[in-house]
Amino acid sequence: MSAPTATTAPRQSPVPSPRVQGMAITTAAFGQNAILTTVSTFVLGYLIHTAQLSSAGIGIAGVIIGAAKAVDAVSDPVVGSLIDRTRTRWGKFRPYILFSAIPVVILTALMFSVPNMPETGKLIYFGVVFVVWGIAYSFCDVPLWGLIGSAFGDSITRAGVISRVRISGSVSLGIVTLGMLTFVGLLSGSKTATSTGWSLGVGIVALVGMALYLLAFFFVREKKIAEEHARLTFRTLFGTLFRNKPLLLVLIGSILGFGRFIVQAGGTTFAGLAYGNKNAAGNFTLIGAAIIIGVIIGSAFTPLLLRRTSSKALSIWSAVLGAVVGVAMFFVGFQSIYVVMAFIFLNGLSLGVAQVVQPTMIADAVDDVEQRTGVRNDGISFSTLTFVSKLMTAIALFVITEIVAFSGYHAHVHVTSGMQQTVWIGIALVPAVSCLLSAIPFYFYRLGGPTAAAK
Repeated sequence: MSAPTATTAPRQSPVPSPRVQGMAITTAAFGQNAILTTVSTFVLGYLIHTAQLSSAGIGIAGVIIGAAKAVDAVSDPVVGSLIDRTRTRWGKFRPYILFSAIPVVILTALMFSVPNMPETGKLIYFGVVFVVWGIAYSFCDVPLWGLIGSAFGDSITRAGVISRVRISGSVSLGIVTLGMLTFVGLLSGSKTATSTGWSLGVGIVALVGMALYLLAFFFVREKKIAEEHARLTFRTLFGTLFRNKPLLLVLIGSILGFGRFIVQAGGTTFAGLAYGNKNAAGNFTLIGAAIIIGVIIGSAFTPLLLRRTSSKALSIWSAVLGAVVGVAMFFVGFQSIYVVMAFIFLNGLSLGVAQVVQPTMIADAVDDVEQRTGVRNDGISFSTLTFVSKLMTAIALFVITEIVAFSGYHAHVHVTSGMQQTVWIGIALVPAVSCLLSAIPFYFYRLGGPTAAAK
């Protein structure tokens, strides 16, 4: 499969200032994250309460989500390698940003439009749409992060941009998380969210989100590619990727830290299970606000912390903090929503640090391997970031979905203390163990190594 090649000389166009480019990337990330938040936060609740899946159906939906991520395991690196081989007058990242927007809008709306049919049909419909959506989202997500690494070459400047991108994403997450149920309710015309309300609400969010996302195409310019990089083969791209030990360690550590996203994936469901469905929206709003504020503060202070310590040290300590908070939260219990909020806020701090440090470490690893080998494979390298981010969310959603199914909880069931305790283990202890395991690979992260000439 060959990548597109320009046939005409590139036209000269004014280059936006670094400030304008940074603002465009930040706004684009805001719009894109609104869509990802909608899917990762509300799809489980939608399948339970609106699509009316049974406990067995919920379990099968979890398997579908896991299988879809196996497809992502192939699609993200393929997308990344196609990007690295792409040569157009717009560059190699921006064409994918332009042409991925409309498919993502359509597929996101379809995911929350499950037809009223027998459960088998519902599951088939959801499975097909979710798999195709994941592939389309790869073409949307990979180039945006690659563009950040390409447009901002200095490590400190890049970390600052990534911090603002993460803060923007957290604000987007907050607006969608705290306002989506109300928005869908208004469109439904009743206190209970309807299928029509979900379809319209998600469709509008997706349309606005991708419109903002396109600002990255119009106002950001990527690093020019040297002639010697013009004809990289797939073998060279993947070979360089798998020889990049620092990058691989970041990926392994990140995957092991999937538990950081469990509160987001299962928070709505647990709020209803623990505190009653009548107060579920209000209580989840409190939980969501706590984690979002924590993430914003953690993301904002990370560039300052990176001036005093290494990204490696921050990764380890943020993981340890997440583990300690999870264990403490489990033993304190969920009886008081305000105590839970305090623990969730601390988890948000840990997550905010991790979300800035992770792409910073990957970008540094890309620069490092280019210096050692002469190959710049930022497209395929940042595809691993997007893949890992989606994989972490998918594993978290799969794990909490299976725990909910195992507990026996579903719409209209009588809630027992056993159900509550089972899901509480998933909310508190699973993230704690996940964070602790994730610290191990980061301990071995080191830049620098043998150059191509020395091998």
